Amino acid sequence: MSESTSGRGDAPRLRGVLAPVLTPFHADLSPDGRRLSRYCRWLLAHGCAALAPFGTTSEANSLSVEERESLLDAIIDDGVPPDRLLPGTGACALTDAVRLTAKAVRRGCAGALMLPPFYYKAVSDDGFFRFFAEVIERVGDARLRVYLYHFPPVAHVGFSTTLVERLLCAYPRIVAGMKDSSGDLAHTKTMLDAFAGAGFDVFVGSERFLLGGMRAGAAGCISATANANAGAIDRLFRAWSSPEAERLQAEVDAVRGAVEKVPLIPGLKAIVAHFATDPGWLNLRPPLVGLAPGQRDALLADITALKLSMPELRV
Repeated sequence: MSESTSGRGDAPRLRGVLAPVLTPFHADLSPDGRRLSRYCRWLLAHGCAALAPFGTTSEANSLSVEERESLLDAIIDDGVPPDRLLPGTGACALTDAVRLTAKAVRRGCAGALMLPPFYYKAVSDDGFFRFFAEVIERVGDARLRVYLYHFPPVAHVGFSTTLVERLLCAYPRIVAGMKDSSGDLAHTKTMLDAFAGAGFDVFVGSERFLLGGMRAGAAGCISATANANAGAIDRLFRAWSSPEAERLQAEVDAVRGAVEKVPLIPGLKAIVAHFATDPGWLNLRPPLVGLAPGQRDALLADITALKLSMPELRV
């Protein structure tokens, strides 16, 4: 794709709170597309501006390419607006990343959230640039928006400012932003200072950094805990410049802290199972395992004390 064909026109950009949506599984560990689509609609009605299915919290790297494609079709065909979806399409295999990203574009998604190929460590910026350039060129569609997923605490590789600058120069507007899950607000501010003027939107990877991120010019957050607390996180997003912002930040921090006492994904599934009165939400794909009964009881006691609720959740 030449630089002259790389724009997306005036398509609206994502802002606000996005949930990396939990993936429900049947008892046989096959993905449950019907339950997922109902849950996506609930999230959009209760605080999420958009959704980021097939991210870390979604157990995406435990899903096959075919399963991810099928689930994307299921939620869109069931009425979830594709322009409010930012599916994860990163993969270690170039051809898998191309296939998933092209699918997201064909289905009209707002963009694609892409991990770098993370299996090989000590890879140069040249290697990562070649990977993303190949994906963009092979997809070959000016509608594509790529959001870089920077998550060194888990992926152990990430995006340097030099690499981001190189990608933006080669593919302006196609490379649209970043989810920064570094856990380092200083890194987020560095990215914003360097690239916000280039139309590069940065989302913090946890609501713990939402107020600081918004003050620095962030576009919002893509946070695991939005699966359970999107309404409160959205109130903070909307009121970040108000006198209430510090109090709202402390409230979402308290919920995040309670959930972080246990492994995050099984903890969030336990919360959804509780409010949906549906034990099917407790299913996880190995190697992940569910919480021990004592952990689950303590978590539910903590969130009850914090008055967390998920109203009308019947998914």
